[in-house]
Amino acid sequence: MGIKGVSRLLLCMSLLTATAPGWAADIHGRSSTQFQTSTSGLSADQRQSELDEYLRLSITNIDKAGKFSLYGYGRIGQDFSASEGLNGRLYYLYGEYRGLYDKVDFRLGRQFVNLAAGSAIIDGAQVDLKNVGPVAFTLLGGRDVLFALGGGELGDPANTAMGIAAYLTGFKKTDAEISWFRKWDDGDVSRDTLGGNFRHQLLGSLQIFANARFDLVSESFNEVQAGVKFTPTTSFIFTGEYYESYPIFDTTSIYSVFAVDRYQEGVLRAEYRFDDMISVYGGVTREEYGEGSGAFVWRVGTALRPIEPLGINVEYDARNGYYGKTNGIISDVTYDITKNAQVAGGIDFDVYKRDSMTGDEIARRYYLAGKYRLAKNMAVSGRIQDDVDVRYTKNISGRVVFDYDF
Repeated sequence: MGIKGVSRLLLCMSLLTATAPGWAADIHGRSSTQFQTSTSGLSADQRQSELDEYLRLSITNIDKAGKFSLYGYGRIGQDFSASEGLNGRLYYLYGEYRGLYDKVDFRLGRQFVNLAAGSAIIDGAQVDLKNVGPVAFTLLGGRDVLFALGGGELGDPANTAMGIAAYLTGFKKTDAEISWFRKWDDGDVSRDTLGGNFRHQLLGSLQIFANARFDLVSESFNEVQAGVKFTPTTSFIFTGEYYESYPIFDTTSIYSVFAVDRYQEGVLRAEYRFDDMISVYGGVTREEYGEGSGAFVWRVGTALRPIEPLGINVEYDARNGYYGKTNGIISDVTYDITKNAQVAGGIDFDVYKRDSMTGDEIARRYYLAGKYRLAKNMAVSGRIQDDVDVRYTKNISGRVVFDYDF
């Protein structure tokens, strides 16, 4: 269905270039042609090269009122070093009608749906009911789309997903949602989740936020996040955050019978911008993996712009605890040759020790990149990268991209 779906995307574009007399639809989008090459498998001598064409488009003002639109995004590609050959994926292709009776928006087709309780790509519908008070509602459902690793799609029509949400609307400083999301695998319930999120701005400088997902099958929270962001001045930002995750697999998966540990982390981070030329940041993360295993991660960095076209970023991080210790530097430099031409380069350098029986090991990454705008709606960019570590003495990968906006 992948290649057929991309063909449908191209067909819709050609059919809708003409509309009824008196008005014309607006068609915009991007064509992105990308060539990528990298190592394949465990040997640097085996290479994998692929040529892909990505197409994203929006067709608006199809009707006189400007309420009906079409959106699509897909990829078709050729892997020159694998047996799959020509392959494609249709990520989304849906029609959207907004403002029916000034209360209903709906989408029909393949689309990405996202609620606090879960997300999926579905072949189905989403309906939003709004302007009925301080609370709006969403109802969605359809076939659950799963992409296969080598191309094509997995599953059958019995793999479906459904969700319901209620959320606040019309409050400038407050966002809140509560939702329910369920998936079926071959007719059996594979996921059943309640979710909620909350975000509120206090006194203009303090933001509090919280997100949570509760699995109804295992009767446990599988994801919780809460934190604050404090900006007393435009130059200073402080963030404190707590996050925990408990892996929940589909009930129909063999992995659902395995015991897992809950992961937890706490983050403190501060950033200060002295002026347009210098900013600094730093933070610490505490990671907890269960059964008494944990680690500390420290990060400090700076962003410099000594002259207008030149940007320099340097970050140092150190981690010590569960499964060894690491420390390293990430650095990159960007330079605007002209307003249409940019170049960049960087080096990552990491020293790590996995256990007490081994010595220090070193991993490095070098890259060069550039972008040139051929016209207002055309640009070409590229990147070449070499990774050197305990497995590879040379591991070169790269890509070249041509983008055309219409």
